[in-house]
Formats: sequence, structure tokens, C-alpha cells
Amino acid sequence: MKSSLTILRGLALAAALAALASCATPKNIAYFQDANNGSTMTVDQIQPIRIKPADQISIIVNALDPNVSAMFNLPYYSNRIGETQSLTATTGSSFSSATNISGYTVDPDGYIDFPVIGKVQLSGKTRQEATEYIKELLIASRQIKDPVVTIEFMNLGFSVLGEVTRPGRFKIDRDYFTVLDAIGLAGDLTINGQREDITVLRQDGDNQHIYKLNLLRARQLYTSPAYYVQQGDVIYVTPNDRRRRDSTVNGNNVRSSSFWLSLASLGTSIALLVLRLL
Repeated sequence: MKSSLTILRGLALAAALAALASCATPKNIAYFQDANNGSTMTVDQIQPIRIKPADQISIIVNALDPNVSAMFNLPYYSNRIGETQSLTATTGSSFSSATNISGYTVDPDGYIDFPVIGKVQLSGKTRQEATEYIKELLIASRQIKDPVVTIEFMNLGFSVLGEVTRPGRFKIDRDYFTVLDAIGLAGDLTINGQREDITVLRQDGDNQHIYKLNLLRARQLYTSPAYYVQQGDVIYVTPNDRRRRDSTVNGNNVRSSSFWLSLASLGTSIALLVLRLL
């Protein structure tokens, strides 16, 4: 009898420990664990978006005389999504059409073909640098005085994959865009994402650069070349061990939390049943 009670107590204790272990709070959840209140950390490599080959940009020139500025602007095209207009009577075809401005695609050598001016090299320039450069070319051409030039990115984006709430491709809408901005757009990491194991893939010509980020360490994050997102970046959040275990056929192997919860529940049930029979 005494031996049976000892066994039962051991089973109950094991079940309680297993339950507590499964409910333990992971330590690697909170971001910036090395950041103290009032501390200052410096970003080592400030990297604005720079124009690259294959980028699409819009360039709008304004001046006091609209007829002059019109020479330097590409035409607008009409495209209303969801609507079709039949041209069967004249061409035998149809087209669908939202109002957008046409854009320039930077060629492999980094140039665009700008109206009147001709070939203009923009690759490697920031948006502000490209704006000032085109203004200088317009004034030097003596075709226009005091031009106002506006340049906007049209197709720049990045992708976020892995353990985030909303994986997908997102648009870069400003000159300075950080990996924290990117993760925020993707809805933040899920509870199963490894905060200390973020991978950034960055294409640079024929080279693929790989950077590792740790969101738990602010100092390491701010000094990484991948802190500022560049067009075409792919950000991957590695799943933790629990997510990888759950991705097995039934997710119920000896290393899974569900396995130990089931075992603890079974042990408790057996212990209660034996106690009732004694």
C-alpha cells in the first residue's frame, strides 16, 4: 500500500512538472533586451534607397509655362480596373482601364532616356540626388527656368517570408526604410518566430549577400548593413523548434509539447483512477 502511494505521488509530481514545463514562458520573445532606458545607440551604416537598373521611377517636371514643362513629361494613360470598353466596331478588340502616369525603367547600364535631354545616368543616386541632377540638366539646356522636379519610386519592394502574421511582398514608399518597418508591415513575428534568427537576402549584381539579424540585441541590429532595407530584399523569419515539430505528420512526437501534455494528462488520470480503487 505504501509503495503504491509512493508511485502515485511520483506520477502526480511528474505530471505537474511536465505541465509546468509546457507552460514555461520563453525568454527569447521580447525585442531589444540589451537596450537600457535612456541609452543611446548609433546606426553605423545609414543606407537610403539608391536607384538601380530595372527600377521604375516617375519624373514630373513643372514650370511657370505648362507648355514648356509638358515637353519633359511622359503622357498619362487611362486604365480603370474592372471596366472594359468595347472597340469591336473599329479594331475588333477591347481594353480595360486607372489613371496613372507613365514611368521610366532604368536600363542595365543605369540610364533612362529623358525627353529633350536624352540619356541620363541615374543608377547609384538617391531620389534627392537624382532630382537635383535633372534640375541642373534642365537649367543647363536653357529650355526651362526654375523647374520643379518630382521623382517617385514606382515598383520598389521587398518580401517577408516565414513566421510573420502576413507574409508577402510589400512596397517601399520612402527613402529610408528599416527592417523594423518591414516587419511591422508584415504584422510582426508570430509567437513561433525566432527573434534571434532573421535572415536577409540581398541581390547585388551577380552576388547574393546573406545577413543574419538578432532582434533581441539592439546593438547588433543597428550596426548591421541589413538594418536598412533595399529594393528586392527577402526577409526570412526562422520558425522555432515548436513550429518545426508541429510541422511533422501529426506533430505528436517525443520532443513535442503536446506529447508531454498528453503524457502528463494520462499519468494524472491513472493516478486518480488508482486512488479511487484503493
